[in-house]
Amino acid sequence: QVLLVESGGDSVQSGGSLRLSCTASGSTDVVTCMGWFRQAPGKEREEVATIDKIGRPYYSDSVKGRFTISRDNSKNMISLQMNSLKPEDTAMYFCAARRDYSACSRSVNAYTLWGQGTQVTVSS
Repeated sequence: QVLLVESGGDSVQSGGSLRLSCTASGSTDVVTCMGWFRQAPGKEREEVATIDKIGRPYYSDSVKGRFTISRDNSKNMISLQMNSLKPEDTAMYFCAARRDYSACSRSVNAYTLWGQGTQVTVSS
């Protein structure tokens, strides 16, 4: 079993910054790619950023240049530094992980491990 726990969500004004963290516990040796997805009310869950076990990051076009994902394998943790936040970034942010293939995927369905989510609200 692997447990993912997120933290860092908050309410900020447009242009502000937040840092999200996700810590994995349990049988973490099976975890490969980890990442962040988000879901706004009435919308489908979408990729934000993912990072493989050797630290290669992947970003959605909507956050490229504003968000930075990082990973610390010694702490079984990933972080998401979010700068220049916009109201359209408002969503529940979920940490996700794979345990089957080493490659990252942009598809929600490729991830079998999920955290409970942390809310990010950006006001204009």
